[in-house]
Amino acid sequence: MGKKPIVIGVAGGSGSGKTSVTKSIFDHFTEKSILMLEQDYYYKDQADVPMEKRLQTNYDHPLAFDNDLLIKHIESLINYDSVKKPVYDYTLHTRSSHVIEVEPKDVIIVEGILVLEDERLRNLMDIKLFVDTDADLRIIRRMLRDIKERGRTIDSVIEQYVTVVRPMHNQFIEPTKRYADVIIPEGGHNHVAIDLMVTKIQTILEQKEIL
Repeated sequence: MGKKPIVIGVAGGSGSGKTSVTKSIFDHFTEKSILMLEQDYYYKDQADVPMEKRLQTNYDHPLAFDNDLLIKHIESLINYDSVKKPVYDYTLHTRSSHVIEVEPKDVIIVEGILVLEDERLRNLMDIKLFVDTDADLRIIRRMLRDIKERGRTIDSVIEQYVTVVRPMHNQFIEPTKRYADVIIPEGGHNHVAIDLMVTKIQTILEQKEIL
């Protein structure tokens, strides 16, 4: 049996710090073979959906994601085949015509709010992480990000959080914590947990070299 890539799932609520955790792990392996697949790139193509309906898209709901394509791409990368990762256009609320060529690597990090929600995705993962951060910190981080990077108003961020983000988190994201092998409190600030994960991944890679 040939060697197989390590697949790591990193989940957590919006503003939890899961992207910081993913980047911290990624940066430790700059000379190694590692890639990231962000679930945000795999929102469903809505080209055939009227714009009025696209504007009502709930991006925090499991049905917003094209997990079939994400799973297909992970399976291809596990077989060391390259894939064309889709690009989502948030201004048009549908998939862009552009794609990103992704070459297979020995470590695959799959990151997103709901990557542990789908059992098929979980079954492809060797390590499952959940970044667990208090709700007050998550809303503050989301507010700062959306205002600075996306030109949102405080009122619009709060309204979206109360009506969509919070209920979706409680209904779909928080329950996936039970599937995690490791729960990391406080995201990217938890250097001990990140160092432990890096050491674990290095050990697995070294074992693969020996086999």
